[in-house]
Amino acid sequence: MQGETLQEEPKGKTAEKKEAFAKYTAKDSVFSTLFRDKKYLMQLYHALHPEDAETTEDALTDITIRNVLTNGIYNDLCFRVGDKVMFLVEHQSSWTMNIIIRVLMYLAQIYHDYFEEQDADLYGSKKVHVPEPELYMIFTGERTDRPETISLSKEFFGGKESAIEVKVKVLYGGKGNDIISQYVDFTKVYNEQVKQYKRSRKAVTETIRICKDRDVLREFLAGREKEVISIMMALFDEEKIIRTHIASEKKETARKAAENMLKTGKMSAEEIAGYFMELSVEDVLEIEKGLHQTI
Repeated sequence: MQGETLQEEPKGKTAEKKEAFAKYTAKDSVFSTLFRDKKYLMQLYHALHPEDAETTEDALTDITIRNVLTNGIYNDLCFRVGDKVMFLVEHQSSWTMNIIIRVLMYLAQIYHDYFEEQDADLYGSKKVHVPEPELYMIFTGERTDRPETISLSKEFFGGKESAIEVKVKVLYGGKGNDIISQYVDFTKVYNEQVKQYKRSRKAVTETIRICKDRDVLREFLAGREKEVISIMMALFDEEKIIRTHIASEKKETARKAAENMLKTGKMSAEEIAGYFMELSVEDVLEIEKGLHQTI
C-alpha cells in the first residue's frame, strides 16, 4: 500500500535488544529464499522462456549444490525442467570473468550428481541422456557497456577454438516487471539504503518498505516480511563471537611459536614479543614461566 510503514519498536524494548546489523550476504539470502519457492522459480523460468506456456511448477526440480555439511563447492541456483534442460543461474554484484570458471565447475558437479541419480552407465556403449544446459549470470551492478554473453574461449583463450567451451548469458534486468528485473531493482534499492543507513535494521526495513511501494517483489516481501528481515539480519553478538574466536586462534598460534623460540634460548622475552602483535612482553614471560615449571 502506498505510504505503508513498518511499526517501530517501543523505545523501552529497543534498548534491551541486542544490536543488530545487516549481513554482508543479505542480498544472497533473499535470492536463495526467493527462488527456493517454486512459485517464484516458475516466474524465473518464464522470464527465461516466455514462449513456453505448457511447463508447470511440477516439472521444475531444484538441484542447487548446497553442501551444508561439507566445505565443497556450492552455487546460487540450479534447476531442471523435466529431463530436458538444466538451468544454472548465478548472481553477481561485482564484475568478474572468473564466474565462467566457477559455472564450469558447478556444471560438472551437477552433471555428476545427475548421472549418479539416473544410475547412468557412462562406460557402456549406449549413449546416455544429457539435459541441455543453459547458463546465466544475473548482474546487479552497473551495466555500462557490459556484454550480453561471456564465453570461456573469448575471455581465457583469446577467442581461439578450444576443446571446451562455456557460454554464460548475462541478465541485467530492466525488462518490464519480470522477476529478474524485480530482484535487480531490489538489490539497487538495498544498496541505496545501505549508503544512507549503513548495514542497519533501518536499511533493511526501508528497503522492504520502498520495494513494496514500488511493486518490487511486493508479494514476496509482504507475505514474508518478518522472515525476510530475519534472513537479512545478523546479531552483533554473533559477529563478535566470531572475531573473538579468530583472535583467540591467532593468539594460540603465536603462543606456540613463542614457546618454540624460548626453547632455543637465543632471544629475550622482549625480542620475542616484538615479533607478535598478539603477545605482550608479559604474555611471553608467562609462557617462559610455564616452561620452567614443566622442566
